[in-house]
Amino acid sequence: MVGNAVRQLGRFGQSIWLDEVGRDLVPSGGLERLIVADGLRGLISGPCAFEAAVVGCPLYDVEIRALSAQGRTPKAVYEGVCQTDLQAAADELRPTFEATSGQDGYVSLATDPRLARQTDAVVQEARRLWASLERPNALINVVATAQGPMALQQLIAEGINVNVTLLFSLSRYRQVAEAYIAGLEERAASGLPLAPVASVVSFFVSRIDALVDARLEGQAAQGGEQAALAETVRGSIGIACAKLVHQAQLRAFSSVRFRRLAALGARPQRMLWVSSGTQDPPDGDVKYMEALIGPGTVHAVGLGALAAYRDQGQPQGRLEKGLAAARAALGRLPRLGIIIDDVTRLLEDEGVERACRAFDHSVQVVGERAQILGAEIHCVI
Repeated sequence: MVGNAVRQLGRFGQSIWLDEVGRDLVPSGGLERLIVADGLRGLISGPCAFEAAVVGCPLYDVEIRALSAQGRTPKAVYEGVCQTDLQAAADELRPTFEATSGQDGYVSLATDPRLARQTDAVVQEARRLWASLERPNALINVVATAQGPMALQQLIAEGINVNVTLLFSLSRYRQVAEAYIAGLEERAASGLPLAPVASVVSFFVSRIDALVDARLEGQAAQGGEQAALAETVRGSIGIACAKLVHQAQLRAFSSVRFRRLAALGARPQRMLWVSSGTQDPPDGDVKYMEALIGPGTVHAVGLGALAAYRDQGQPQGRLEKGLAAARAALGRLPRLGIIIDDVTRLLEDEGVERACRAFDHSVQVVGERAQILGAEIHCVI
């Protein structure tokens, strides 16, 4: 597919993963078509993605009824249907996993977001989900709260693959990179192999712009110099943050400390760009995909973004360009009354709350559906 812009991203060292799930994705051949046509190399999931998939979809009814009949709680039933989807996707992506020697071909499953600030509870949950999935090409999501790096270090030391998710800030990224490397060092000190262990860091891009731009509206309304200054940074801060986080990633994984681990088979923790849709029509549908193309990275997008990029994409390596402009844009924020650390802290809190709402809603809907299906069984009998 010479003209497929999505597939061409591989020439620049970037892997495309899907940020969408659904019961019919594998049986319909949809995932296979994406792998063949677009060179898709992975899939991530989270509470919001599964809420969109499960709520109101009758395709889950057979399994909901079967799992409920086993006496499982609504949470356990919800967890079971999620795992079924991801096991099927993992099996579909297994040839990619093997062909890339474990570089790609992964699926990710979220831990309960209500545990995001409880290190021990997250570690225990991740162990349980990892064992339940029984797939070497699985990643377990760990939220990048203050407690996330501690959980990450423990899980990496145990050989459990991790997707560190809901990352927004450079300072938190540095903690995550340190924890990943420290986990590998613990594993190496125990004489355990490093090569099978994998991790990605999911950096949420467009949410930064959404919050910053909302605050800039007040500056724009004032007119004059402040309005002009606000316009120079509108819609640019998410990409600026991503570029600087990527620079920190390059430094962390080119260090002497990590090179010692690489000699033992360790692989770098990869940056994964997510939440790259834009609600601002002037920005276009492919703004973030175009800006964040770079080697050794992953971009996870939904089906709509994939379709838009096939039609509109103009792949070029842009991630390591414009670094001075990125620093300058961030440097202007204090003059506009915006402290980026306050922004990213709020986004982290909102991200956890949003995931908890999606998780609770999905479990509630599954429980209600199980009751309805149970009543239907009783009527039939």
